[in-house]
Amino acid sequence: MILGIDEAGRGPWAGPLVVGAVVLGGAYISGLTDSKKLSKNKRSQIYREIVNMAKSYNTGWVSAKELDEIGMSAALRLASIRAVKGIRISYSEIIIDGTVNFLAETGKGNYVKTMPKADLLIPSVSAASIIAKVERDNYMEELDNLYEDYKFGSNAGYGTEKHRLAIEKLGVTPEHRVSFKPLNKYAKDLNRSIFCRNSYDISCKKTTKTTKQIGDAAENSVSEKLMNNGHDIIARNWRTRYCEIDIISKKDNTLYFTEVKYRKNNNFGDGFDAIDSRKEKQIRFAAELFLSRVSYFQDLDIKLLVANVINDVNNITILEI
Repeated sequence: MILGIDEAGRGPWAGPLVVGAVVLGGAYISGLTDSKKLSKNKRSQIYREIVNMAKSYNTGWVSAKELDEIGMSAALRLASIRAVKGIRISYSEIIIDGTVNFLAETGKGNYVKTMPKADLLIPSVSAASIIAKVERDNYMEELDNLYEDYKFGSNAGYGTEKHRLAIEKLGVTPEHRVSFKPLNKYAKDLNRSIFCRNSYDISCKKTTKTTKQIGDAAENSVSEKLMNNGHDIIARNWRTRYCEIDIISKKDNTLYFTEVKYRKNNNFGDGFDAIDSRKEKQIRFAAELFLSRVSYFQDLDIKLLVANVINDVNNITILEI
């Protein structure tokens, strides 16, 4: 009854850090080894066997934003703690791949043994390595639907040549780790609450007197307000063939699809008057399409928000959300 722990995603420039925790409990799974030594198809096959046969398993996640805020060492500890919290059965020993006891500051720290190359030697650690990598890779593939030019599905967030060129051309996304040295210069430009998928660059944050840029300013103001209320902005201006969702955000266990409606004044009705049944159906269709492409969010509750914004001589005022 060994609890094995290993991580995936320590080195990439983008995406979350994921720690796997597995108790096999005597289950024999052929082919267990360090996940990096397996092909993608083989990892996926073994992952399914682990999920079906292990006595208990869980993964702990730390987002790029959290990692930037607390640093890699603290992120590894936090992800490990989150992973272990999901293990609901008893175990006799904890083995962590490597030389650092990420649980040292917890009540479980005294029961930990660290072991270099444990992902090659201890089956439960190999299993932890595999579930962490497969779940992280799946998440990065789903990000392709949001940030297509960065090819996260093929590079998993690592600093490949094509990835570097995309960053030089388009800037960084909310999934990039600007605390990493190669991306430090982008930190001052990154606003995780503002990311215009249709243009990618920070010019979407500038406001002028043109109708489109006033609309952008309205959306930026709503994004900032949502962030101040505890939302994490997932995407901006997410488009389908039939409809565009202005802001997609997450707070607690709910995913919000926000339609921003602005007016110069309320003489002819406010923003809420623009949401008729036809528009509501379009937004619902777009939301369902988003969820079909990005399954990571499918277990969340879903809500539609409408932001009523007025623009008086370029002063953006959010009347109500």
